[in-house]
Amino acid sequence: MRTSPLTNTKAPPARLFPSIERPVRVVARDLEADELLRAHQHPWGQVTYAIDGVMQVFAKDSTWFVPPLRAIWIPANVEHEVRTLEKARLRAIYVHQDAVPINGDQCVVLEVSALMRELVMSLSEHDQAGPREDHLVAVLLDELRLAKSLPMNVVMPRDKRLKSLCLALIADPASALTLDDFAKEVGASARTLARLFEQDLGMSFGTWRQQMRLARAAPLISGGLPLSRVAAELGYTSQSAFSAMFKKTFGKSPSAFFKKS
Repeated sequence: MRTSPLTNTKAPPARLFPSIERPVRVVARDLEADELLRAHQHPWGQVTYAIDGVMQVFAKDSTWFVPPLRAIWIPANVEHEVRTLEKARLRAIYVHQDAVPINGDQCVVLEVSALMRELVMSLSEHDQAGPREDHLVAVLLDELRLAKSLPMNVVMPRDKRLKSLCLALIADPASALTLDDFAKEVGASARTLARLFEQDLGMSFGTWRQQMRLARAAPLISGGLPLSRVAAELGYTSQSAFSAMFKKTFGKSPSAFFKKS
């Protein structure tokens, strides 16, 4: 990937904004690897979905790795930033506030059904108000309401010392860096750092690292990397250990989770 990411701040034209009359609009953006859509927000909800390619989304002190067959719901007025980890055909589904299919103010990763995928494709190719669009939109909103949510986010700490450690581990998930190792760099004891993890994130350092590795697995598996290589790159001692932890978290084996419907 490029060492210096591209930044893309061009806003869609006002005619593509959702309205009461046309509550769902689909905006197509084909992006190169390592492009960055800088932090922004808007007064409508958004489902960000890549037909192919993997995204990294930052919002609300969390980061998500979103592969194909998954999408992320971003509520209205939530500032977010999107980076493509590989070349991607992005589809942004704008949803008017009066038609939001998911309650709450949290971002959620969703399973994308075969029907949802075809609806998004149809709406991106069909930009004309009328009964056909109304029908497609109604079915798409139903699919979004019924979509299964998935725990694929990595919560990021607010403490600068912890954030530095977490970013280093996201960049190198197989790293064996421990709190004792990191404590020597920042001048705080491992016990202090462990306490800060619990206070800031409500979980232990070990639990955070496990969640991060599982989330980081998404772009590797969807890219076709053999599971043995994925396990090694994430720091697991064996493929079976990685697969067991993945299934415990997501309820499916890695191969089943990323199987195309």
